[in-house]
Order: sequence, then structure tokens, then C-alpha cells
Amino acid sequence: MSLPSQQSQIALDDLRLIAAVAEAGSLTGAAKRLRLNHASAWRRLGALEGRLGVRLFDRDRRGYAATPAGEEAVAASRRVLGEMDGLERRLVGQDVRPSGIVRLTTTETMLGLLAPIVAELRASHPGIVVELSTTNAFLTLTRREADIALRPAAEAPEGLVARRLGTVATAPYAARAYLARHPGRDATELDWIAPDDSLSHLGSARWIDAHVAPERIVHRTGSLLGLAAMARAGIGVAALPCYLVDDDPELARIGEPVPDMVTNLWLLTHPDLRRTARIRVVLDAMVEGLSVARPRLAAS
Repeated sequence: MSLPSQQSQIALDDLRLIAAVAEAGSLTGAAKRLRLNHASAWRRLGALEGRLGVRLFDRDRRGYAATPAGEEAVAASRRVLGEMDGLERRLVGQDVRPSGIVRLTTTETMLGLLAPIVAELRASHPGIVVELSTTNAFLTLTRREADIALRPAAEAPEGLVARRLGTVATAPYAARAYLARHPGRDATELDWIAPDDSLSHLGSARWIDAHVAPERIVHRTGSLLGLAAMARAGIGVAALPCYLVDDDPELARIGEPVPDMVTNLWLLTHPDLRRTARIRVVLDAMVEGLSVARPRLAAS
């Protein structure tokens, strides 16, 4: 089935909307990905379907599902957007000037380590502007959502240039006042603050599932900073990166770092971008700056 030709051509923004709705399965999720409000995304999709004279997505309580015409539009959108992203990466990769914007993504817990590195970059390379996005989800480097990623993970994603910067140790922590109220008890017998499903990939989440009884889990959150805040408030025990809270006067580590919670720290970029001057400068600065923090990250 072919989409009917219209006087108004389909724009790249239309293709991005089609792809985003298909990937998110909802208009709300697509709007968030495209940084639009829901009403704008709804109007744009309605206008596009009106111009084409065909429905691209069926709506029900479960979300948005592509119609046969929509499936063809989704496939074409992904193909065109992939080619555009590839062209952009190749062109950017030919840039030899150490200036311009570098988009860096990492987790919120890494900000304290990265801030001094970004400050030094600003002083030594004022032509480079680092745009920092903090999210627990992997932004897609292949689609230029980011140029560089700094991520704790067991393995590096395939297809990217990856450098392992060391290991990140994690251990159980609780407020000193909480531990004073429960002296001498094994950590697994205490109340726990656990990661929610958005952090289920963490080794600490898997360890908690295997070693802590469900009735001992009294709170869940999708943020490591949230886990630390709740532990600090005295709700219970939380598994936290040692570098993040070892210096916290309100929290105490319960035992040594847990081997099953240890993960690797990866510095990632796309192969097409690694020789771009400004990205090379940022990568080198991060390798040098984070090498100093390696013992702290490993809690050694």
C-alpha cells in the first residue's frame, strides 16, 4: 500500500513525529522525545493525517498502533532519518576545529566528578560548549541525541567506540541514627530502599531481589540520588555507589563493597565522531580527569 501523493510534501519533522509515535507507542511519549507539548504533537499528527488523507495510527487504551499505511510510513521515516543522521555524523567527523557544541550524556550521580572537568575545558578551550544531559536511560549516540556518553554498565553497547575507565563499587548504606536504633542486625534483616523497575539493570537491584525479602522493601525510587536521600532520612538501607556517599557524614557503609554490585564505567562515542577535533578534546579531558578519580570510584 502506498501513501497518496499530496501537494504538501512530508517534512523531516513529520518523519520524526511518525518515528517517535511508533517507538514510544503513545503520543505523550512521542511528545516528550521531541520536546513538544501533547497538544502540539496531537495537532501535528492530525494535520499530517489530514493532508495525506489516511490514518497512520489507531488509538486505543493501550496506546498508538500503526495502521498498514502507518507501518509503511514508519519504515520510510526510520530509513530517511537514519540516512540523515549518518550524513550528519560523517560531516561532523570531518570537522578539524576544536570548537562548537559537544553533547554529553551521563547519570546524575556523575555530575560531581564531571563538573571540574567541564570547568577546565571551559578555561582551556573556550570555543567548545559542553551541553550536559543527565538521564538514567541511554540516549542514542547513533541518532546524535548525544555525542559522548559516560555510563556505568556491565558491558558497552555494540557498534560504539568504548573505553573502560575502571570499576564502580557499590555497598549498602544507612543513616547512622537508623543503625543506632537497630544494632547488631544483619543488613538483609533491616528495612530496604530499593531501585524501581527503571533501574532493574543495576547489579545492586539484582542483588536485592536475590537477597532481601520482599516484605523488607519499604520504598522504591528510580533515582540513585533519591535512594541516598531516603536513606539519609532514616527509612532504611540503600545500595549506593561508594564514591557518591562515602564522605557523607550522615550515612555509614555497612560492610565492604559487594562484588555482585560492581560495574564498569564506560566512555562511549560513535565511530564517525571520534576524530572530530572538539569531541576528541572532550574525550581526552574526561579520560585524564576521571583517571584521578579511579581509586575513589573503586572504593580502593
